[in-house]
Amino acid sequence: MKIGRFSNLLIITLCSFLLSGQVLAAKIKVAGIYTQPLQQKWDARLHLALQAQADAGEIDYVYSEKVSNTDYVRVLREYSESGVHLVVGEAFGISAEARKVSDDYPEIAYLMGDPGSGYGGEHGSNFSVFDNYIHEPCYLMGVIAGGMTKSNKIGMVGGYPIGEVNRLFHAFMAGARSVNPDVEFKVSFLGSWYDPPKAKEAAFAQIEAGVDVLYAERAGVVDAARERNIIAFGNVNDMNKEENGTGVVVTSALWHMENAINHAISGVKAGTYVAEDYKEWTMMQKGGASLAPYYEFEDKIAADVKAKVAAISSDIMSGNFTVVVNDDEPKSTY
Repeated sequence: MKIGRFSNLLIITLCSFLLSGQVLAAKIKVAGIYTQPLQQKWDARLHLALQAQADAGEIDYVYSEKVSNTDYVRVLREYSESGVHLVVGEAFGISAEARKVSDDYPEIAYLMGDPGSGYGGEHGSNFSVFDNYIHEPCYLMGVIAGGMTKSNKIGMVGGYPIGEVNRLFHAFMAGARSVNPDVEFKVSFLGSWYDPPKAKEAAFAQIEAGVDVLYAERAGVVDAARERNIIAFGNVNDMNKEENGTGVVVTSALWHMENAINHAISGVKAGTYVAEDYKEWTMMQKGGASLAPYYEFEDKIAADVKAKVAAISSDIMSGNFTVVVNDDEPKSTY
């Protein structure tokens, strides 16, 4: 009788193990919710990382774009009710509301962009947060820009003066000053995440003020640099190849969300997903950020500057060099 009970227990355990293995191997359903059109590069990085997993057969992926903040919670709840296992999106301006949704659906994993909300980062057991920590390659770009400017005046055009943008500008400025203490900066914010004509006009104004190098945090700046025959540095995506920046964009600070997305998907599949701050998944050591190739500018950057960039990159990867994170609003210096 004891043997029979043991056998039954063993069979149940084995069945449970096999069932668990099938769950781990199965696709999961993932929803992406984006406030901007997918042409806007910040959301595009998320979409591309999720689409790659869908193309690899790892997930079933659905998404909505151009979802306003006033409609976001409704869409978030609709996807949560639809049987998805993971939701990836943004919580800009709706941080408290998004966390409330996650409380109502504890069985669903949420990975939400939520920089500087003041709500304490990750929440509960299922609400993870991420931000854009590509300040390290921005510092490297600054080193190059500081060595290439002839007027010692650099322009920077960004969306909004919030932490995720401010830290990139400060890192870029610090890198430039590390090789050129005399460099000065013009800083402009658009009050928009996607308005290429407005960004272009802001860049023109900076060029009129004497800058001969531009940091294109927003789309539209590269067009101004091309028309006025000056160089630019890109942000988030490879603006040399993806935004018609050939001959204009020296290099770009790239944001890679693939490893972060894969980490979240693996956790959901394994049943080990927990609320985390994904900050380090968007930095260089974990493959979340990098510096784009120099392309046609390879021979136009001084050899000593390239050597310095390579050395600092190596030190960042080994943990021997830390780029300071400064989320304060940067100001023009002239």
